[in-house]
Amino acid sequence: MSYLKFDKAQLVNTEYSLNKEFIRTNRAGSFASSTIINCNTRKYHGLLICPIEEFGGDMHVLLSSLNETVIQRGALFNLGIHKYPGTYSPKGHKYIREYEVDPNPAITYRIGGVLLKKELLLVEKEQRILVKYTLLEANSPTTIRFQPFVAFRNIHALTKANLDANTRATEAKNGIGLKLYEGFPHLYMQTSKTSEFVHAPDWYYDIEYKEEKKRGYACHEDLFVPGYFEMEIKKGAPIIFSAGTKELVPNTLARQFNSEIKKRIHRDSFDSCLNNSAEQCISRKGKSVSVINGFPFLSHSERNTFLSIPGLCLARNDEKTFQEILNTTVKTITNRFSPEYALNKDRTSVDVPLWFFWTLQKYIQSGADKATIWLKYKKTIKEILRTYKDGSHLAIELHDNALLWTSQKGVTWMKVRNNGTFLQQRMGYVVEINALWYNAISFALELAETSKDKVFIKEWSKYPSTIKDSFNQIFWDENTGYLADYVLEDYTSWSIRPNMLFAASLPHSCLNLEQKKAILDKIERDLLTPRGLRTLSPNNQDYLGVINGNEYDRNRAFHNGSVFPWLFGHYAEAYLDLHKLSGVAHIKRLLEGFEDCVTEHGIGSISQIYDGNPPHKPNEATSYALSVGEIIRIGKMIENLSVK
Repeated sequence: MSYLKFDKAQLVNTEYSLNKEFIRTNRAGSFASSTIINCNTRKYHGLLICPIEEFGGDMHVLLSSLNETVIQRGALFNLGIHKYPGTYSPKGHKYIREYEVDPNPAITYRIGGVLLKKELLLVEKEQRILVKYTLLEANSPTTIRFQPFVAFRNIHALTKANLDANTRATEAKNGIGLKLYEGFPHLYMQTSKTSEFVHAPDWYYDIEYKEEKKRGYACHEDLFVPGYFEMEIKKGAPIIFSAGTKELVPNTLARQFNSEIKKRIHRDSFDSCLNNSAEQCISRKGKSVSVINGFPFLSHSERNTFLSIPGLCLARNDEKTFQEILNTTVKTITNRFSPEYALNKDRTSVDVPLWFFWTLQKYIQSGADKATIWLKYKKTIKEILRTYKDGSHLAIELHDNALLWTSQKGVTWMKVRNNGTFLQQRMGYVVEINALWYNAISFALELAETSKDKVFIKEWSKYPSTIKDSFNQIFWDENTGYLADYVLEDYTSWSIRPNMLFAASLPHSCLNLEQKKAILDKIERDLLTPRGLRTLSPNNQDYLGVINGNEYDRNRAFHNGSVFPWLFGHYAEAYLDLHKLSGVAHIKRLLEGFEDCVTEHGIGSISQIYDGNPPHKPNEATSYALSVGEIIRIGKMIENLSVK
């Protein structure tokens, strides 16, 4: 039996199946995503979603869905499924008998005496999806019909029937080409077998996306159908439907499908699922290699890139990709120090450049040479530290006590806002900013020592001891045994949040062993769950343990109780550093619990956040690079510690 598999009883139950989503990528930015019964529940779902260079590289939905109809003896059986206000039509999910994941998503339908298998495959580094249909059983001649639903719109928008759309289809070999609006590429829809295309252009109105409706967003859209393809299908002669931005020769489709299927990572275990998810998060476009933050609606994030690539790459022994991503990201990191960047990005984050130092530390821990790292990155390291020292539009000032003062809201990782107002105060002396600051300087001095950079050492050697003393004076409370979250003039926030964890987990820490233990004990009591760490203690009056409701309610819960799996990585690191081999059993037990995640929400992957309250339901992005990367990294930590 396959590791990831769903049966008839699960699939026909929409309460169950519509909460299970798949992601497939082409490793170059394009992806396909829907629920396991192929009913789109988000505006971010579609069978071919591509970056369009003419629109700044933003993601656009070209092919939204594909309805199939099986015809036998004049009877039509529609296998598609769409949600309309108050109803589903058609209800093709009732014919589904099985959904398999390995090596690619496949649905098996039973319609009377017909047994039909449908497989999805996204072509690597090409904007094309292939859908293969194999007739496994049939008692009489069988015809199949394909009806494509196209959108041609930005993933964050919805489309409506309009007179501006160019609905005229052009001929292509075994198919058609369609280009609804200027600026888009043509979408070529072709079949491997000669087919009849019946022009029947029409708009389908008010298709509803329940996930958008649940969030209080606009949730209805009109999709255009140019007509349908129709042909006979026989046992032993599969048919492949192709949708791509370039026309191809139809008789190459079978060869291309077979070639692509051999490249797939088999998802037959928890580890292989994580490995596959890690690969899907990495995008290659020419010489540029980057991390896609999360699917299906997140793009790129410098912070999450620095935080995730030790797990996505180094923990998987892929140093080459790590270097490629790091080099791509480093090229732009110091751009954020320019005032123009602040204007373009609205606000930026104080912590992002400081995480770059942590990423280099992980690189060295994996075997990189310190002297080589200093030689290659010293210019960037010096520029970052100098900018923090001198102050900048990043809303930071270096005070006489050697701590960084943050003068604006919304410049830490907890920066969600409603109606333009940031929901977290978090300014002044912020605990993780200053923990990162201490770590960055201490690490830079460690590197400079390898090359005897006397000028740098002289300039910065006085800072660590001053920062350490000031940090403990400002943040540590001996009576409670944990760190303040932030200190703003006469106000000190003693909310129990995971931000203090970084002061214990970073390689260079201002804390002693007793302080680290006290913090970990506090985190274990208040924040630790089977899905990671809560963002706020349940004992706090502002705690919200369930992510639900409209955008406002969801934003309030996002950093006031929601659980982030990636924080578990830093908890594990601090815990294992403190307890060594005796701590492995505790971390390993928690890690093993994450195996359930790969069938909960994003099939084969780990979600962005989970409810703070049991049973800790998954939410937001169905596949989150940072969640995946840190769970992989924890496994590597355990492995390294166990073999010592």
